[in-house]
Amino acid sequence: MAFENLSERIQKALKNLTGKGKISAEDINTASREIRLALLEADVNFKVVKDFIKKIKEEALGKEVQESLNPGQQVIKIVNDELTKMMGTSSTTLTKSKHIPTIIMMVGLQGTGKTTTVGKLANQLIKQEKARPLLIAGDIYRPAAIEQLQQIGTELQVPVYSEQDQKNVAQIVENGLKQADQNKNDYVIIDTAGRLEIDEPLMAELEQVKAVAKPDNILLVVDAMTGQAATDVAQGFDSRLDITGIILTKLDGDTRGGAALSIRAVTGKPIIYTGQGEKLSDLEQFYPDRMASRILGMGDMLTLIEKAQQDYDAKKAEAVATKMKENTFDFNDFIDQLEQVEKMGPLDQIMKMIPGMADNPQLKNANFDKKQITYVKAIVSSMTEQEREDPELLNPSRRRRIAAGSGRPIVEVNRMIKQFKQARDMMSKITKGNLKGMDQLPGMDSPMAKMAMRHMGKKFKKNKKKRMKVKRFRS
Repeated sequence: MAFENLSERIQKALKNLTGKGKISAEDINTASREIRLALLEADVNFKVVKDFIKKIKEEALGKEVQESLNPGQQVIKIVNDELTKMMGTSSTTLTKSKHIPTIIMMVGLQGTGKTTTVGKLANQLIKQEKARPLLIAGDIYRPAAIEQLQQIGTELQVPVYSEQDQKNVAQIVENGLKQADQNKNDYVIIDTAGRLEIDEPLMAELEQVKAVAKPDNILLVVDAMTGQAATDVAQGFDSRLDITGIILTKLDGDTRGGAALSIRAVTGKPIIYTGQGEKLSDLEQFYPDRMASRILGMGDMLTLIEKAQQDYDAKKAEAVATKMKENTFDFNDFIDQLEQVEKMGPLDQIMKMIPGMADNPQLKNANFDKKQITYVKAIVSSMTEQEREDPELLNPSRRRRIAAGSGRPIVEVNRMIKQFKQARDMMSKITKGNLKGMDQLPGMDSPMAKMAMRHMGKKFKKNKKKRMKVKRFRS
């Protein structure tokens, strides 16, 4: 999980400040020292860490914090704001051409997942903008690079331009752009060659491609797991090509997070996307404020909502909400929702987007093995249609039959049925507007969760006022 070690260390350092009526300079120094060590161990650039700690100390020791009613939470807010600034303050989008096609040139070292990222980006443009992209195979050196891109093109039903016998990459790109112009493609994504390290022949070739293509975006693909080395690579490519943005791949496998925290501060170039998985759908737009919130254990509800909106069927969701409200939610609905959640990504990542869940000890020790979902499906599949529709029929003898049919222990069957009923009852209360007792849920009593929920509450109130104004205006 991205930032896991860093997140735990920073949260621990800040936890000691919460609840204190007054914070001394010694308290700030102790917390700052812990945060500094956590950042350095996460492989964040030394100069970036030095500047970050300096700003936190200056803000935290200010008069406003010292005299506030809750100085601990003020310090958390300062750390959150500075983490956000370090990663770029706001999200950055692709630069679009005034006339089609918008040309995107992908560059990077070998092994960073560049060709796969070309497919991920094409997939996202198709989903979000109903785009008609053309992919150009400009890596003529790596064995099977062209075949890999063609396979991706087939999967996405996207055309791929390639020339097997042509050795001049700039010429291939020029010919590919002519085809895009003829076919009226609105995006062209150019896959280029990489090397194990930056060298002159590679840079000379990329400069030729840039001169021919005149790209609107030059995106550098870097491996998040390389830590500080990623910033050196970014500086090397930027000095020759003037890159416009960065895509961080393999962020799901990087428990430290040094690259994400250093690269913007060192290069001045924004992180536009992150890759967190192997599927073509595993590409996310990078939001500095949301990432800072995740690091501090405050969740990321906005991304969670966006994922739900993207992957959920609206009509099905409405039908399920009605069934929850009426408390008629059954095992058929449960399996359907389980499959919808699976589409959103790994369950442990989804849970940590919920405020308070990141520092929940039960969650940290939970087993999110995919096999568990398979076992649940096996248990439900062993029920009769009548039992799935009416869980109240599940008496002890029926449960023993289900356990035998699914190959799971009777204890596991009983536990699953109990959890299903508890979840159904809770969701029924929530959909009816009865939120009493929500603060008793696991993890919701933590300082980070309370702060996050207050922040969300302010946003919802603000949005509600806007909706009321619009409603009055329309009436």
